[in-house]
Amino acid sequence: MDFMAQWIMIAGAILLILGAILHVAPWLLSWFGKLPGDIRIETERIKVFIPITSMIIVSIVLTIIINIFKR
Repeated sequence: MDFMAQWIMIAGAILLILGAILHVAPWLLSWFGKLPGDIRIETERIKVFIPITSMIIVSIVLTIIINIFKR
C-alpha cells in the first residue's frame, strides 16, 4: 500500500508543477494541438478535436523519461 501512496503523491506533485508552469508560461505548450495530423472538425453545432500527433509526441517523451529513471 505504501508503494501506491508514493506513486499517487509523485503524480500529484508532477501535476502541480505542470499546472504552475502553464500558469506562468502558457506559451510553452502553444504547439499542442496545432501539429500536422491533429484532427479538428468544427461545424455550427459541434466541435471535435483529436490530437493524434501531439499525443504520439507526448507518449514518446514520457517513454524516454520513464526509461531514463528506470535505469
